[in-house]
Amino acid sequence: MAPFLFLVVAEGLVGLVRQAVRTNVLRGVKVGRNNIECCLLQFVDDTLFMCEDSFDSIFSIKAIHRCYEIVSGLKVNFHKSKLTGISVDSFAMSTYAKTLNCNTMKLPFQYLGVELGGNPRKKQLWDPVVKKVEAKLSSWKGRFLSMA
Repeated sequence: MAPFLFLVVAEGLVGLVRQAVRTNVLRGVKVGRNNIECCLLQFVDDTLFMCEDSFDSIFSIKAIHRCYEIVSGLKVNFHKSKLTGISVDSFAMSTYAKTLNCNTMKLPFQYLGVELGGNPRKKQLWDPVVKKVEAKLSSWKGRFLSMA
């Protein structure tokens, strides 16, 4: 029951972000050929915010977090939170990190076992992923082999 309740509460964060985008308080990044605006990615209890390089966006994210904390009763652990930027100068990054009360990190970094920010055309980027899949497949094969 607890994971389901967490999902219900996490949906509140999605609603806050959608409302911020709808009212142009927060602008996400455009991705893909169709320029789909993306502001938030969630997987279990990991959340990635993506926004344009502006203090208004950072302030909006801080306000969204604060509203979420008040409404849900959950606290965002900013000591575990990290901030990174693509083509953002270091002074702006440090200002944003101080505003959010979190640390910065550099690209590339690991997220869900995949390196983000690396060159996807290089084979060495995908080697760890291929090895994990091969290991998983070999363990599955072993379970389905009979002793006979």
